[in-house]
Amino acid sequence: MTDAIVLSGLRVLAIVGVLETERVTPQVVVLDLTVERDFAAAAAADEITATTDYAAVLALAERVVVEGRFLLLETLVTRVADAVLALDDAISAVTVCAAKATSPVPQEVASVGVRTTRRRA
Repeated sequence: MTDAIVLSGLRVLAIVGVLETERVTPQVVVLDLTVERDFAAAAAADEITATTDYAAVLALAERVVVEGRFLLLETLVTRVADAVLALDDAISAVTVCAAKATSPVPQEVASVGVRTTRRRA
């Protein structure tokens, strides 16, 4: 399938990390989501009810991150991906990328992040 809803740059305050400071101080995590689903019905009807509501996906991703406490970004993206996949049976796959805006590594990097893709069985 080549149809996808692309949501980029969702900034969320999250408790994520293994360092003690990361466990108590929220930090900015930037999420990018790619939601794969067939657009045929939506394109024919030109109605939001025939597609996946972007706002619902963003609100769900934000809620999962804000309400969670994670040691690893890997856990965070997996929880978001699983929740989005469960949101709508028409979603065939979802890819979630999460990047920390600041990183505890000693090297100078723009960000550190992870990505996962979950597909409907």
